[in-house]
Order: sequence, then structure tokens, then C-alpha cells
Amino acid sequence: MNALNKRYLQRCLVLAAAMLALSGPVRAVEPAESLELAVEAATMPSEVEDWQRLLVNGSNPLPEDFAVELATLENGMKADKRICADLSAMLRDCRAVGLKPKICSAYRDAATQTRLHKNKIARLHAAGLGREEAEREAARWVAVPGTSEHQTGLALDLVSANYQYLNEKQAETPEQQWLMAHSWEYGFILRYPTDKSEITGIGYEPWHYRYVGRPLAEALHESGLCLEEYLAMPAAVTARVKEKPEIPASPFIPLNSYLTTVKSCVMTIS
Repeated sequence: MNALNKRYLQRCLVLAAAMLALSGPVRAVEPAESLELAVEAATMPSEVEDWQRLLVNGSNPLPEDFAVELATLENGMKADKRICADLSAMLRDCRAVGLKPKICSAYRDAATQTRLHKNKIARLHAAGLGREEAEREAARWVAVPGTSEHQTGLALDLVSANYQYLNEKQAETPEQQWLMAHSWEYGFILRYPTDKSEITGIGYEPWHYRYVGRPLAEALHESGLCLEEYLAMPAAVTARVKEKPEIPASPFIPLNSYLTTVKSCVMTIS
């Protein structure tokens, strides 16, 4: 918007505010509680279901009563049955362009996650790390039991059939390049990107994909945020809303107060 258009919009808004005020009392804005709902609705796609935005990490362990209905995948592994249709479509389309994606890990029960976590600690300890340091480092690569997305049935490790090592070179394979570019179209996100490790608490894993559903995957793709950041966004915005001065008890706002509010909005636009 150029400067001329901005000035014109400012004058129109102030004039409209004056006309409204002179024609009758102006209703007060909604309280912060209603604004909180409006903010969340504006930031979270309406089609997203609660299970799709489930957050599981070191600070948010699985609920004690968590249960999942599993389905068997093409290689005998299991995953939440609700992700299977989109997963099949994604793998099919990836293979249609001549690539060879392979599922190397899917749902894990608590016993499996515990075994993998203990093995990681033992390897790091054997490599020379102290016990506490080994436990901290292990948690960056193999989640503590109860905090792993693999236990939700919504997460998968996908690799190239031609390169099945879980290291950063996995990102250079044609399969990962395709998945990173297109997985969001099928409801999946690269859960632990290289620039979000401090937020997710997990090191870069260019093979770990999480199903969040197509609407939320698209929103995350467009925003560039990781799941933790995106889910925290409504609360962050709402906190700022609640910091505003209390609304007057009267159901009407005086003309001067209303014009001040409108001018403030105009300054934000400019």
C-alpha cells in the first residue's frame, strides 16, 4: 500500500468513526475471553482435529490414558489407522516419479522405546561420555519413553531404499528431497528440521515425518514454524490481548475513546 492510499484510508476510517459516533452509541468491544477464542480460530485451521495437533515431546508426555487404533502397513509395521490413506498416497506418488522411499520405523510400544533409549545411552557411555551426559545426549536422538512421537502411531521414519543410514546425508537423497518438498501436501511434516533443534529438543532428523492432517500441514508449511511454535502462537497472541487495559463497565464507549482506538488501528496499518 503506497503512502497516498494509506493517508486516504486513515481519513476514511476516522471519518467513519465520527459518523458512527454521532449517529448513535457505539457498542463496546468484546472482552478478552472472547478475543482469545477469536485469536485461536484465526491461527488454527478449523478442520484440524485434536488428535492431529497432539504435541508429544520432553515437556509433554503422552497422556496416561492414551490409546491408538493401529493398522498394519505394507511392510508389516503398524501406524495409527487414520494416517494410512494419506501415507499410501504419498508413497505411491513418490514412487511414481521413480524414487524408492522406505519405511524403516513406525509405531513403537513403550517396551520398544525403552529398549532403544537404553541402548543409545549405553553406546554413548561406552564412547566415553559420563552417565548424566550420555543420558542428556541420548534424549536428543532417542526420546525418553513416554515422550516419543513414535508411541502415538502418527510418526514414521522414512529413508531412501538406496541409502538407509539415519544421518544428515539422508537429506541429500532424491527421496528425502521429494518428501521435504511434497510431504505437507499429504498431511505430513518434517518434524525435526535442522534450524529448530533448540525448540523441539531433538537433533536434526531428515527422516522423521509426523502426520498432522492436510490443513495443519499446509499452515505449518506456509508459516515456516515447527509444531511447538505453531501450537504456542495462539497463546502468545492472546497474552498480548489480555495485557490491554480493562474495558469500561459501561456498554458504550465515549466518542473520544472510540476515535483514539480507531486512530491507533490506523497507525498500525501505516
